[in-house]
Amino acid sequence: MKENNKEYRIQAIDRATELLNAIARYPEPVSLKILSAETGFHSSTTFRILAALIHNRLVEKGSAGNYRLGMRLLQLGARLHSNIDIRSLAMPIMEDLRDRLNESVNLTIREGDEVVYIEKATPKRMMHVQQLVGSRAPLHVTAVGKLMLGVAGDEAIDGYATRTNLPAYTRNTINSVERLRKECNEAVSRGFAFDNEEAEIDVGCIGVLIYDNTNTAVAGLSVSSPIDRRRDAWADDLIEAGKKLSAQLGH
Repeated sequence: MKENNKEYRIQAIDRATELLNAIARYPEPVSLKILSAETGFHSSTTFRILAALIHNRLVEKGSAGNYRLGMRLLQLGARLHSNIDIRSLAMPIMEDLRDRLNESVNLTIREGDEVVYIEKATPKRMMHVQQLVGSRAPLHVTAVGKLMLGVAGDEAIDGYATRTNLPAYTRNTINSVERLRKECNEAVSRGFAFDNEEAEIDVGCIGVLIYDNTNTAVAGLSVSSPIDRRRDAWADDLIEAGKKLSAQLGH
């Protein structure tokens, strides 16, 4: 049978894509009325498609009833980059940072309410922090995780706290949403975050975010060490490394 040259399209997918593109054009959450006008869809059609996108975590609905792109898109983008180029691009930068600081350097992405360690560069010194590639940690006990929560906004921080109940891993773990919100926002403002023995006693960390060409935080870079060896001055080296990797991703 001769193949039909007609372009194959699925209306529901086309409409969902149009809505995602419309939401992406606005820096703030956008209303159903505006999205309906932007796409030309009837409001009831727009509502049904948005409901399906919310169910699949591609769109999120805020407390004011407006819509924004969902965290799942960030996760998919991070997974794409981690599989294709982030790890290979990051390794020379991570190795240079490791050699300068003589401490462990980690590359992480966010998956749901956790960070996942996808690459590492460890020093030759006998005593160093060892993170296994593929291991996970809750967002609120890691430096990069706090930054990822911070850029997602206060509502996302509150939602995370409600879902997880902020389990304690050490006596230093943040266990109140007010303190978490404050620390995450301060970390975003200064461009880096700390883990002060919050995941493991005697281990400290400094982290920064990695951005792609869409200004989306797709990964994190961090330096981990015994807490008594950690130096705040490492933040400058880490920020420089983060900017270099982000630039290679088009940021």
